[in-house]
Amino acid sequence: MRRVVLLVLLALAVPIVASADSLDFSNKGGTISATTLTGPLTLGGSALTSYGSIFGANLGSVSFTTAAFATGNFTDGGTLGPGGTFTIMGCGCNGVPSGVIFTTTFTSAQWIASPGTGLHSYRFVGFFPGANGTDGTSQITATAVAGKGFMVAVGSGDTIVTTTVPEPGTLGLLGTGLLAVGGLVRRKLTKG
Repeated sequence: MRRVVLLVLLALAVPIVASADSLDFSNKGGTISATTLTGPLTLGGSALTSYGSIFGANLGSVSFTTAAFATGNFTDGGTLGPGGTFTIMGCGCNGVPSGVIFTTTFTSAQWIASPGTGLHSYRFVGFFPGANGTDGTSQITATAVAGKGFMVAVGSGDTIVTTTVPEPGTLGLLGTGLLAVGGLVRRKLTKG
């Protein structure tokens, strides 16, 4: 009887534990560059400025390398192919973990150009799957003076990693179904 009560409590607790969660990172500074007009793009020298609710001038670093452009180019903008790496490193200070906090590979990315008079604005948007069933996006804005080659200064960036989990109702049904199957198996074993 105690086992049944414990199983029922577990089945009721599972939906409470399951909830979508996300972690927000921000970065500032650094440069996005390419060695050729068609990429790949590389972000270097960008400081991590927020880790969830922790803020600071240098909490670590954000860096990436993408695949080459599938369409478009560095100057005009376009779509980058899947691949490359994206890494967030922590400083081990102010409650931020030390070393690699998050690393993944881009599934796709866009380089959006907004030409201006003398000063061009760019926005990088990368999409990635994360570890343990997560997905996320990274958005970084950058500006450059026209005619300065394949390098732009990063203004700011925001990365959101969202954990994807089944909704609580689905997990509740799963738990109830497992209890029913367990009960049937137990009944069959005790009769046989």
